[in-house]
Amino acid sequence: MAGDGIGPEIMTEALKVLDVLKRDGLKIETEWALVGGAAYDAVGHPLPPATLALAKSADAVLFGSVGGPQYDALPREHRPEKAILGLRKECDFFANLRPANVFPELADASTLKPEVVAGLDIMIIRELTGDIYFGEPRSISGEKGQRVGINTMHYTEAQIRRIMHVGFRTARQRNNKLCSIDKMNVLEAMQLWRDIAIEIAPEYPDVELTHMLVDNAAMQLIRNPKQFDVMVAGNLFGDILSDEASMLTGSIGMLPSASLDANGKGLYEPIHGSAPDIAGRGLANPLAQILSAAMMLRYTFNLPDTANRIEDAVRKTLAQGLRTSDIAKPNEVKASTSEMGDAVVANM
Repeated sequence: MAGDGIGPEIMTEALKVLDVLKRDGLKIETEWALVGGAAYDAVGHPLPPATLALAKSADAVLFGSVGGPQYDALPREHRPEKAILGLRKECDFFANLRPANVFPELADASTLKPEVVAGLDIMIIRELTGDIYFGEPRSISGEKGQRVGINTMHYTEAQIRRIMHVGFRTARQRNNKLCSIDKMNVLEAMQLWRDIAIEIAPEYPDVELTHMLVDNAAMQLIRNPKQFDVMVAGNLFGDILSDEASMLTGSIGMLPSASLDANGKGLYEPIHGSAPDIAGRGLANPLAQILSAAMMLRYTFNLPDTANRIEDAVRKTLAQGLRTSDIAKPNEVKASTSEMGDAVVANM
């Protein structure tokens, strides 16, 4: 599902990578589907029934990006962003994994000092199906001058428990450190979040569990990001913190993500948006889309060696000095979207 804006351009580069793997024997079948603004333009809905049915029947979804200013005036239920929310809800993609890694070659691309971010390797796990994005009641009511906007932070115990287990299992695969993010000092929903984290912790005696209030976590990500290994957060806080963490790496255009169900089926997408201001100009960085394909091979298809092959090719490409405009220094030659994709393919 390439979607809108730069989505089709960067998806083209990710499919070049998959084509290499197919030629080398990877048995994977792909089908295209309309989504987001492109789907609204074609059939009047951002998530058509045919697209949703295909997503439900597939083993994985490789997703580009959706949205654009031309859709901002649409009724909320027809806006492109409703497609990604609908896919998460209908396919129960409840666990969002967002790595924030700093490639050595890009340590000086961050707005922070290189010594602060060099070697950074964080995994942020965000719950996707609960919280204020889906809670009821929600409304805008009242006369002009006295209007009231309402959204509800809502979490069930079952929702919290399953994302906590993902957090603990992920920490166990890394460095056995899990930091749970909440705002329990003022929010009852977050008090429940912390209580359940503490209740689950004895099931993972090898994992060190810590807690941090979200405002402090936002500050600590800038002050000393390497203190974290795995962070687990609710939908709202995880959304904000993962975007903050992305800028530690130098560019939001570098970071992939995975949204998984309970069985390992996933939706894989770069965390950047549709970037309509550069769409169609060959300026977009395709690496996050390519790395999203690598995550797909790792988490859904259980092919870690194949995923490593892609990731190693990306590292080699960066080591050779290729840079798209978002990660290039002022005096560096800027590679186009297709040039960056072709270089990754060559390094495979």
